[in-house]
Amino acid sequence: MRCFTVLGPSQIGKTTLVERLGSLGGEPKKSVSPYGLGITEFEFGGESWCALDVPGNNESFVHAQHALLASDACVLCVSPVVDEAVLAAPYLRVIEASGTPCILFVNRMDEPRGRLRDVVAALQDYCSRPLILRQIPIRDGDKIIGSCDLISERAWRYREGQPSSLFEIPESAVEREHEARAELLEHLSEFDDWLLEELIEDREPASDAIYAISTRVLSENRIIPVLLGSASHSNGIMRLMKALRHEAPRVEVLRKRLATAAGTDAASLAAVSFHAHFRQSIGKTVLGRALQNGVKQGATLGGAGLGSLQDPASGRAIASGVTEAGQIFAAVKSDHLPVPALLTANAPLAPPEWTTPPTPMLERILVPASERDETKLSETLAKLAEADRGLKVMQEEGTGAQLVCAQGPVHLRELSRTLSEVFHVEVSERPPSPIYRETISKSSEVHYRHRKQTGGAGQFADVKLSVHPNGRGEGFSFAETVKGGAVPRNFIPAVEAGAREAMDKGPLGFKVIDVGVLLTDGQHHSVDSSEYAFRTAGKMGVRQALSQAAAVLMQPIFRVEIHLPSNYSGNLVPIVASLKGQVLGFDRDEAAKGWDIFRALIPGAALDELARSLRSATQGIGYFSKSFDHFEELYGKEAQAIVSAHGTHQNGQ
Repeated sequence: MRCFTVLGPSQIGKTTLVERLGSLGGEPKKSVSPYGLGITEFEFGGESWCALDVPGNNESFVHAQHALLASDACVLCVSPVVDEAVLAAPYLRVIEASGTPCILFVNRMDEPRGRLRDVVAALQDYCSRPLILRQIPIRDGDKIIGSCDLISERAWRYREGQPSSLFEIPESAVEREHEARAELLEHLSEFDDWLLEELIEDREPASDAIYAISTRVLSENRIIPVLLGSASHSNGIMRLMKALRHEAPRVEVLRKRLATAAGTDAASLAAVSFHAHFRQSIGKTVLGRALQNGVKQGATLGGAGLGSLQDPASGRAIASGVTEAGQIFAAVKSDHLPVPALLTANAPLAPPEWTTPPTPMLERILVPASERDETKLSETLAKLAEADRGLKVMQEEGTGAQLVCAQGPVHLRELSRTLSEVFHVEVSERPPSPIYRETISKSSEVHYRHRKQTGGAGQFADVKLSVHPNGRGEGFSFAETVKGGAVPRNFIPAVEAGAREAMDKGPLGFKVIDVGVLLTDGQHHSVDSSEYAFRTAGKMGVRQALSQAAAVLMQPIFRVEIHLPSNYSGNLVPIVASLKGQVLGFDRDEAAKGWDIFRALIPGAALDELARSLRSATQGIGYFSKSFDHFEELYGKEAQAIVSAHGTHQNGQ
């Protein structure tokens, strides 16, 4: 079986394209995973084919990355409008990183809204491999009526819902055809000495030789050929499928490419896992592709025996339980298989680095509807995170609540739906509690005496303390200058322990940072003094001193790295300014042509808004990663509002 992935932005017609390709060989078999990954199996040219159709929303980008892991080649489907076509930039980035041979298909060419050359030129800014036109459109006025193949130099007239018919190249298109063909041959000659010599000698190379060169350079991943058509009208579909059949490499090439990336022997790679989902009463289902013969039920794969194998498109058990090289399979009761992974018989191997998904930008707390589901929620989220690398699960600081980091609101809705429909866990969501701190702006001294008399031994501890601000980032410090045994040495650690406890909640209701405590004097009682008494005295004394030391609210500041196409970078300066952030600058992304890495410092409370603004400013393409940088003071009405909402009053003080 041969396999390719169809990628591209939303609303570009990918699913229609797959349907039309699948119908070329009769009745295809199709299924769609709960995460929207379409799997279509069909016959064409006497061979079995599988097309993976990946959702176009950017929150599903991780599924596109993983699908490429199992694909011999891919078809990148783009719009004929320049501003829409450049939304394919993230896909070009991962296609290049993965080394997957690619054919660019400009869809909806029946909509005369731009020039093909402009689309190719715009996309070339994001691709280091040359994008080479293999066809040009033939127009009748503003309407595109067909296309001309630049290798065979034959023209085809589009017919609604039918195969195109051969016709003579119109006079109006001859000059453009000669120009585009010369460009094609010039590009191909860069990868073939024979062709270069033919062109230098002004000899016309044969079409068969040019097709062979084109096939080789596509397999070697040196070019991206550009085809065109309209899937909704079945125009250009047969030409695209023939290009896949004759020019796309086979599974043996994929196995070598993956083995090279993993630094292992190609002969040891038996399969690759690329998708997983959970089904009610069945559990985890892992989708994989056999890279060689002999993957079968009960065989050792990834270090343990495989469960039952199914055809993912039909849901039926695979005949004889054996998969041939290239076949897609669904493994049930094979929870030991990680996703994605390169699978040998003895152990799974880590997938290539390019499969790492974008950093999740949406953080939410999931609250179970009942206490009964609280433990179940934690276990279930751990399972889901194993199967979905775009999802991160952790615990909220302070509360221990389940904090999930999702790719965006659509991803979060899919998660809630899976929890409800598959695992019967109902949840609601809320934003995570803000992480604020407080410190002091001046020194303060206090004399605190703890005395308590009960029926037995009493409690007595007397301390003189001072608190003072430390430098930013220095944290808590404790020192003592006690003389003459006023506070016995064995009780001084208890005073420090009490002082540290006092840092857990300051006068504003938040954890206290960057404060130093100095024990200067005190008294003790030979009978009633104890470690407990001095710890209590230290805690209460420091609390009192903090309340007199002009508490200041501290907000977290995060360093963010925003990855986005270069033409959007200018949009970020006003966004960062509106969020009261600080622009640090930007650099070209050395790992991706046409992309920038924009750096800034952003208040933690503004990260949600940054995610929304970034999606809007980059049409969903941009994403960011964050790391805590420092805390800084916050004053005025904004600080008062935060204290009222989250500080003292909320904590019952």
